[in-house]
Amino acid sequence: MEKKIKNLLFDLGGVIIDIKRENCVAALMELGMKNAGEFLGDYIQKGPFLQLENGSISAAQFRDEIRQHIPGHVTDEQIDNALGKFLIGIPVERLRMLEELHKDFKVYILSNTNPIMWEQGIKRFFEADGHCRDYYFDGEVASFKARCVKPDQAIFRYAIDHLGIDPEETLFFDDSVANTDAAAKLGFKTMHVAPGKNIIDLLP
Repeated sequence: MEKKIKNLLFDLGGVIIDIKRENCVAALMELGMKNAGEFLGDYIQKGPFLQLENGSISAAQFRDEIRQHIPGHVTDEQIDNALGKFLIGIPVERLRMLEELHKDFKVYILSNTNPIMWEQGIKRFFEADGHCRDYYFDGEVASFKARCVKPDQAIFRYAIDHLGIDPEETLFFDDSVANTDAAAKLGFKTMHVAPGKNIIDLLP
């Protein structure tokens, strides 16, 4: 007999937070990083961007790596601001949706992200309706803390252990088919959030 869904596990970028890769690429190019587009993908990053997301380098080391690709002097703040352009924001109605979901489900995050965005833009966007990020979630898994990234199944196993969830009782939302496929192989129920889809319309 199929288990009842008790947990909702959300990706952040492209699901909860609106994003636009091109904005970040343009901002980095304005700083002088002409090859920024080679490192930044919609779903997974390369080089120092991936290393920042998988926790293998610190924010300070990342900034130093980025400076190797920029001919002039740039400050930490300029790099952080350019990276933050990847994020657009969270509509207040989506925050209130998360609030309502707590009445019926446990609600969690599983995100490929980095410490700069996590402590700056992501933190700020969740405060738009007068609450902090922790208010909306029963637990969080950020790739840079887990030291692995989706679609590697290691991060899903980490989420199972860290959050104490049963995958068969968990519905996972992600905008990447590779990520939902990886989760499904471990028993998660999954929902692909295609571009242009409103997550509110996909909820159980």
